[in-house]
Amino acid sequence: MNSQYNGYRDLKVYQKAYKLAMEIFEETKRFPPEEKFSLTDQIRRSSRSIPANIAEAWKKRIYPKLFVSKLIDCAGEAGETEVWLDIARDAKYLGIEKYNFLYNSYNDINKMLNSMINTPEKFCPQKDQKRS
Repeated sequence: MNSQYNGYRDLKVYQKAYKLAMEIFEETKRFPPEEKFSLTDQIRRSSRSIPANIAEAWKKRIYPKLFVSKLIDCAGEAGETEVWLDIARDAKYLGIEKYNFLYNSYNDINKMLNSMINTPEKFCPQKDQKRS
């Protein structure tokens, strides 16, 4: 296992996902009140689910298949967030610059997640390591 990671908070993908969830929280404060129980709740939930699932994946990394499964869940939530961003853009709740920044950032997150999914051995402890 790569020793540069002491926990999920050390992962760049977690840091980026958490920061974006907070940015979406701030942006959605300006959404119309009639969206409070629909678009606002949905985009906040899906964006927050990404760092939460990364943390859960990290805790399950002694089981590589579970680790990968949780990361796939993260990618799914990122995709859902992208759809909500499209809707917010088309409803004119987000300006094009902010939309482009957020959308491209989630694209970056998906690339990082896919890299982790394809190389779980970089993050998962090896079962055959001898314990001292």
